[in-house]
Amino acid sequence: MAKLKKTNVMRILDKQKIAYTTKAYEYSEDDLSGVHAAAALGMDPEQVFKTLVGQGNKTGPVVFCIPSDKELDLKKAAACSGNKSVQLLHVKDLPGLTGYIRGGCSPIGMKKQFPTYIDASAETYDAISISAGQRGQQVFLPAASIMEVTGAVLADLTMKDVTLTEGRVR
Repeated sequence: MAKLKKTNVMRILDKQKIAYTTKAYEYSEDDLSGVHAAAALGMDPEQVFKTLVGQGNKTGPVVFCIPSDKELDLKKAAACSGNKSVQLLHVKDLPGLTGYIRGGCSPIGMKKQFPTYIDASAETYDAISISAGQRGQQVFLPAASIMEVTGAVLADLTMKDVTLTEGRVR
């Protein structure tokens, strides 16, 4: 089993006295997908959320948290964030902008707080899982707690009838 260590995400949650639980899992550089994380954690992929960072044509960087087995609908992402269009940030640009790397990106604790949106399906669960800020570590907490820390807003963000399996559209 992977070893759990304190991350900046956990420190921020502790400082704000927000309750959460953590879990570590073995990850592979070959598959950093949220679907893999969900399988390793023994969880429903719809409850394990991935963090995607986009660039809005009007607002600049925007952050989206969606279920790991879904695909972001860029038109919905643009509409809810006040943009005409949103493009996903290239993986190589992620560390410089957010301080995180692919497979370890969290909406909590980025270098700067960007407008953040969480898929409304998060309300279905008492707690969802998001990255703890490092590959192989997750934090579990209510969507309302993530919203409290990040100022996130709930929105309909995913494409209808598109589910990802092993990182591929099914």
